Amino acid sequence: MFRPRLWSSLSTVYKNRPRNCRYPNKYIDDQIKDTIIYQRLYIQRPVHTIRYRFYSTRKELADSARIVRVRAAMTANWTRLIRFIAEEDGQEHLGNVDADTDVGVAVRDGRTVTARAVNGTAFDGTVTDKTLTVARLLSPLAMSEVPIIRCLGLNYRDHAAEAKLPIPTDPVLFIKPRTALTGPHPSKIVIPKAAQDGTSDYEAELTIIIGRTGKDIPEADALSYVLGYTAGNDVSARATQFKDSQWSYSKGFDSAAPIGPVIVREGASIDPHKLGIKARYNGRTVQESNTAEMIFSVQQIVAFLSRGTTLERGTVIMTGTPPGVGAMREPKIVLGDGDDIHVWIEGIGTLVNTVHYEK
Repeated sequence: MFRPRLWSSLSTVYKNRPRNCRYPNKYIDDQIKDTIIYQRLYIQRPVHTIRYRFYSTRKELADSARIVRVRAAMTANWTRLIRFIAEEDGQEHLGNVDADTDVGVAVRDGRTVTARAVNGTAFDGTVTDKTLTVARLLSPLAMSEVPIIRCLGLNYRDHAAEAKLPIPTDPVLFIKPRTALTGPHPSKIVIPKAAQDGTSDYEAELTIIIGRTGKDIPEADALSYVLGYTAGNDVSARATQFKDSQWSYSKGFDSAAPIGPVIVREGASIDPHKLGIKARYNGRTVQESNTAEMIFSVQQIVAFLSRGTTLERGTVIMTGTPPGVGAMREPKIVLGDGDDIHVWIEGIGTLVNTVHYEK
């Protein structure tokens, strides 16, 4: 008898049914009866229109009568994605890089970085055998691919303790416009004239990239909406921030949301809840923690942000910062013209930026 493996699609089961099968729903149920099936069913190719109603007594299959919609899966097969200008042709490309290369540091140091070219977009791209050399590293997503940047405040237990604030019961939210997006070195964090008041600050943050659009997403399904993870820096103008209860202006200046250097695909190699995270200011470690300190998990964040709100593909979510931001230190640390600020996240690499004051 045909037994579908866990990763087999229901469409394959349906295709392999006996030609004289009068009750295909019962047939499908019979085939999976002795197979452990989880609620999240992955398929190996896009299937846009197939629906199956089937009845089962298996505990793993939620309700006894339900519709399982076989959705078009994200078909990208890269694991560590960069966007860059290639030396070979001077054109913009996507590429897949090796896990043993910290791309951000390598590019800053002037070392040669190569990548296997990726055909398609970040959301459906496939890795080819063609190798290209990085001439300039870019933000892993283009600004045109990002509808909005959603951000959390006070999402680390150790940061809440540092600030002497209670643990929030719901995420503290604000937004940055997509025009705040920038990339790793050689891109710079530009402090505009409006914020050159001696209070510019850094915040090292694990950053989520949403891979497909959803609304009212259950926590149990949340990771299937995540494309991957990258490093981010929530650059902030503290004087302006503390004047207003709404933070979007003080944190939304152009280039106030650098991300990169790579997107590590969800499920590929890292657990987002067990990652070391550091910020280094001019070579000195100023933030050091672990994402295990996060108050709200990735699943909780995605589910919360999608309540009654469409969470669009390409949305960037900054998940909060650990203790050690400049405003909380004595003496305080301020991002000055020409300073270096690095955000390192275990398994992702280092986001490297130099600060530049607008003239």
